[in-house]
Amino acid sequence: MPTELLFLRDAYQRQADTTVVDVDPGARRLALAETVFYATGGGQPSDRGSLAGFPVEDVRKAGDLVWHTLGGDGPLPAVGDVVHGEVDWERRHALMRTHTALHVLCGVIWNEWEVPVTGGNMEPLSARMDFEFDPLPQGFGPRIEALVNDALAADHPIEVSFLPRSVAVLDEDLIRTKVSLIPESVPEIRVVDIVGLDKQADGGTHVRSTAEVGRIRVVKTESKGKGNKRIRVEVVDA
Repeated sequence: MPTELLFLRDAYQRQADTTVVDVDPGARRLALAETVFYATGGGQPSDRGSLAGFPVEDVRKAGDLVWHTLGGDGPLPAVGDVVHGEVDWERRHALMRTHTALHVLCGVIWNEWEVPVTGGNMEPLSARMDFEFDPLPQGFGPRIEALVNDALAADHPIEVSFLPRSVAVLDEDLIRTKVSLIPESVPEIRVVDIVGLDKQADGGTHVRSTAEVGRIRVVKTESKGKGNKRIRVEVVDA
């Protein structure tokens, strides 16, 4: 059975008791029946925290299972043991704020210039995103910072839903964000909708409304080649 990803339904769930389904002693990692820990993917790094009394150093998905690499040197639980896991909430919430800020950035840029995103990466409260600009508009940094912060302050609600793939591929907004690139073996698409601003197929963790993000500061804009411009941002308190 695949590991159930509890954070997909509730990003605010911080802890859970669950069953160990596989153990890799050499790599000091456990696979669980369900997990509150986000596994690295989509430009978002994995959660940290504690599991079975050990620090969680990394979380990765391999096939249907999510593996949790643990620090320390004590004996690991066995298959069938029930263990308690708890995420580092300060880090998780910082990543939630950051990920939502990036979606707002994508939405604002699309609505203003109809330019798609080409890639991105984040750490807690800092991130970069690449867009198909060539060149960047004059005065872009200050303007995009102001537009994004206005959108954040507008307190757009954020809704998470799950759509059948056959429905999702007909949504023009999701087509724009390349829902068609999701493997056909995935029958259900998770959609994160910043109501009135941005809608994307997405598996990451987000806050409940844009005001919870705070504000962003544009740190730097860079050229990464013809038609590819990078924007680096920091997330700060409102």
